[in-house]
Amino acid sequence: MVSSIFRGTVAAFLVIVTFCLASRSYAVENQVPPTTLPSLVESIRFPNDLFFCGDKVPLGEQEVRERLEKELLLALWSRPQVILWLKRASRFFPHIESVLKKEGLPDDLKYLAVIESGLRPHAGSSKGAIGFWQFMRATGRMNGLRVDSKVDERRNLFKSTKAACRYLKKLKSQFGSWPLASAAYNMGENGLASEIKVQGAADYYSLYLPLETQRYVFKIIAAKVIMKNAESYGFRLSKEDLYPVMAFDRVNIVSPAQLPLTVIARSARVSFKAVKDLNPEIRGYYLSKGKSSILIPKGAAKGFKKRFARQLKQWKKENGTRLHVVKRGENLTTIAKRYEMSLASLLRLNKLTRKSYIHPGDRLVVASD
Repeated sequence: MVSSIFRGTVAAFLVIVTFCLASRSYAVENQVPPTTLPSLVESIRFPNDLFFCGDKVPLGEQEVRERLEKELLLALWSRPQVILWLKRASRFFPHIESVLKKEGLPDDLKYLAVIESGLRPHAGSSKGAIGFWQFMRATGRMNGLRVDSKVDERRNLFKSTKAACRYLKKLKSQFGSWPLASAAYNMGENGLASEIKVQGAADYYSLYLPLETQRYVFKIIAAKVIMKNAESYGFRLSKEDLYPVMAFDRVNIVSPAQLPLTVIARSARVSFKAVKDLNPEIRGYYLSKGKSSILIPKGAAKGFKKRFARQLKQWKKENGTRLHVVKRGENLTTIAKRYEMSLASLLRLNKLTRKSYIHPGDRLVVASD
């Protein structure tokens, strides 16, 4: 007993020392007096009422206050994470806010994306959730997102935000409050509905839910409190510190075949990476056949259509791409030899691996190397 108490005391002491050193280091690096950083105790004092999506947070209830204090302290402890939240919010929040406003939803819901993904398009969970709003594959598809081997719109800021709005509207209609809708977003509507029925309660703050969901809304509120009052918590970021708002031009493309993104990049006079970064929903190195709406860096749209027509013509000439219908007895190696192309090129063009199976009647894109 004594040993465990001693270890706990030492651990707490080390935590306090570490925080003090970190605070002092932050103050020195930013050339501000250490005393301007609020103490941890000051950080969890709430002089005014707090609201989430227009609903008052019942801080008068001791347990509610304790749960919020915990999430605030944990978030503030990870100062680098908060700095990245603020920087990324400058890039993505204007677009998220615009969609929320258009859909008639509370602005506070943007903080849900902060907690879900840290505002990272490629964020993924161990359960398979992906993107800004961490949609599971099935839930994303149910809310209008394309998710397949070529495109994953869970990574698209605009389409995934619209899908999140659609889903959250449904949850709000079903459960009647934004805290409950948010809880259902985290644990699933069936699970929450079951808990409400068993417990005979319909208030988020009084429900006994899975631990992750019990913390979920408080994490969102903590993110809101910190990000709306960043300076008072010691985060003094200048305009130059923040990431610029994501700016882009949108171009519509009709591709006659599976097209390398390098053709798009050359037409926009930008790097391949610039195209991929603005269109994280495109999986791999190729644009699907048919109509596509692509984002390119701001200003790159001027003259794009003419350059694209030239690049497409040149690409067709150099690659001579066409379709091959697989016949009985053929394999990937024999098909590659027939068209005098390497096996690696054939695999890459068709997004296959050496272990992939092909069957009579399959259509493969082929081209001479």
